[in-house]
Amino acid sequence: MTAPLVEANGAAIPALGLGTWEATNDACIAAVQWAIEAGYRHIDTAARYGNEEAVGQGIRASGISRDKLFVTTKVWYEDLSESNLMRSAEASLRRLGLDAVDLLLIHWPNASIPLKETIKALGRARRDGLTRHIGVSNFPVALLDEAVARSDEPLVANQCEYHPYLDQSKVLDACRRHGLAFTAYCPLGRGQLLDERAVVEVAERHGRTPAQVVLRWHVQQPGVVAIPKSANRERIAQNIDIFDFALDEDEVARISGLARPDGRMIDPSWAPAWDKAA
Repeated sequence: MTAPLVEANGAAIPALGLGTWEATNDACIAAVQWAIEAGYRHIDTAARYGNEEAVGQGIRASGISRDKLFVTTKVWYEDLSESNLMRSAEASLRRLGLDAVDLLLIHWPNASIPLKETIKALGRARRDGLTRHIGVSNFPVALLDEAVARSDEPLVANQCEYHPYLDQSKVLDACRRHGLAFTAYCPLGRGQLLDERAVVEVAERHGRTPAQVVLRWHVQQPGVVAIPKSANRERIAQNIDIFDFALDEDEVARISGLARPDGRMIDPSWAPAWDKAA
């Protein structure tokens, strides 16, 4: 099974991808191979993850043609000056063993480096052929608006934490307004959602796992891409097996109703000022 595509400012992004944060070495290589075997065509990594070499090895070991994959990597927030961003992107390509990635993201914004300079460098990376598309990650609405306004090249995605505990309607609306995909990381809420009564009951109704129900909740939303992380072969296969059923409006509303004020799970010291829940 392969995922449908989310169209975003000229990019066609598979709606379900493999997240690789905290996956390293042989476990990462195997996870990438298993994912591609199961039908994944979207692999997400980052310079900060320390696993780009393993991701590249997994891609090559799979035997898949490069043009059938959508590969995303990210530049760490300390490397957002023009010269450092270019060096980071080139180093990522060497580690991945690729001529170009499909999507290069700013991993986190950095208030100490002018966004104007970073966006200029990101556009240069695209024009120089290091990446087919560019985007951002962890950008709240005001920063996203500024990034879009400053970019001479189309931005195609904003990757942010998103799951039913965390209301991201403001950022979702901004992404749709600008034609960007919203890529959800931590889409299963670090597994905490899987024991929620609402999720379990909907899963039982459909004969699915709780994880499949939460991921289906994501991909039914217009413009949303989900990148669950797993190093378990069975769960990797289950996570993409979500495109032959649908949640009804009541089920979607019940799961969305799990949102709570303290729903954010990823909030490091360098994080920007987040948008308040609607």
